[in-house]
Amino acid sequence: MSLGGLSEVMEVDEAVQNFCDAVKWSVERKTNQTYDVFVAKTYRSQVVSGLNYFIKVHVGGDEYIHLRVYEPPRPLALHGVLESKTQDSTIDYFEQNVELPVTV
Repeated sequence: MSLGGLSEVMEVDEAVQNFCDAVKWSVERKTNQTYDVFVAKTYRSQVVSGLNYFIKVHVGGDEYIHLRVYEPPRPLALHGVLESKTQDSTIDYFEQNVELPVTV
């Protein structure tokens, strides 16, 4: 993967699920929803001054959301949420920069 380019779609490992667990509260605050199901399914990453993760998360039924999560060198931060996604939705780069605090 080149600097700034997105990786191929990858299966989620424990570290990526942990990122999702860490930002869940911030996502619920941003979307004004409570999620009983919050399971990362696939993701793409982007090398910047740290790593951006674009993660497809199953939130129950046929509903998915996409998260943009930034990993250090600075503290983990939620940078965006796209709602109303499906299992077949393509994970792509998106901007929002909501930068909500993350409680780890």
